[in-house]
Amino acid sequence: MKAVRMYKPLDLRVEEVEVPSPKDDEVLVKIYGVGVCGSDIPRITKTGAHVSPIIPGHEFSGEIVEVGKNVTKFKVGDRVTVPPLIPCYACEWCKKGIYSLCTSYDYYGSRRDGAFAQYLNVVEGNLLKVPDNVSLLDAATTDPAANAIHAITQANLKAGETLVVYGAGAIGLFAIQVAKAHGAGQVIAIDMGDAKTDVARKVGADVVIDGAKENAIEAVRKATDGRMADVVIDFTGAPPAQKNAIHLARPMGRIVLLGISHKPLDLSEYEVDLIMRGQLSVIGSWNSFTEPFPGNDWFEALELFSEGKLSAEHMISHRLSLDEAPEIFKKIAEGGYFFNKIMFFPNGEDFK
Repeated sequence: MKAVRMYKPLDLRVEEVEVPSPKDDEVLVKIYGVGVCGSDIPRITKTGAHVSPIIPGHEFSGEIVEVGKNVTKFKVGDRVTVPPLIPCYACEWCKKGIYSLCTSYDYYGSRRDGAFAQYLNVVEGNLLKVPDNVSLLDAATTDPAANAIHAITQANLKAGETLVVYGAGAIGLFAIQVAKAHGAGQVIAIDMGDAKTDVARKVGADVVIDGAKENAIEAVRKATDGRMADVVIDFTGAPPAQKNAIHLARPMGRIVLLGISHKPLDLSEYEVDLIMRGQLSVIGSWNSFTEPFPGNDWFEALELFSEGKLSAEHMISHRLSLDEAPEIFKKIAEGGYFFNKIMFFPNGEDFK
């Protein structure tokens, strides 16, 4: 089969490798679509993975074409999506059902081979059936959708409240849709550039702010008649956005940090004062895996896709073959290249 293997950062090679044979507790999945996650970008362009060489890719869907002898709940022909975390089920956090905090986990695409390939073995416990009325295109984006739901759950967003979504990448775009489905009163999206803001508007943001053209704090103040936001979720990981989030929240507001920055966050005396005197809550959001595995965030994502309240249609900016992977990551590493959700079609088929 064809697969993209990473030997070191930016050393991606499209190679012919053996189709894997499933173990007794695994199935062989024919990959229909695999997306590029924000975490894939530093992994592939800068830091590398935990093992080398490795086949990256952890946001995917496909069809089962072979099953191991101990697999009982799935059969050949089932359409599936895959939560990529494989918990140890033995550590403190796994025993509490908070699998996102597992201390000894495995992971498709970073610790073992992933889905930048035509086929992949997947353990039965990591399979989710895709509802008949959900496309494999949407199913391939269940991971970012579940992350968006997790952030909104962490924020305890209530019907009628105002939400600011900082960053209109895939997870932020799903958060806009999830918030509307949950009855948010007003959803404000902030990003930079027409390409980003246009998509935020298409997926349902009530107010869209281009941070390159206007002051985000003043724009939110105007949009809310000075009230500011009940909830602010940062999906960018950029320290300026994280700092702005403090200014955008109203007293008793909740600020959720989801975007990964790998950078320090220096707060002014005034910003610390805003947190303290405004009794703001600053909350972390990490992954989306809870009990029963993979958790309610994943189940709700598939339910919302099935109900037509979530869609990945507008956020897919690139539809590519595996052969194009080395070049697209090279362009990303060079900077200044626009993309939103990049989707590879390893087997060349259209989504069903």
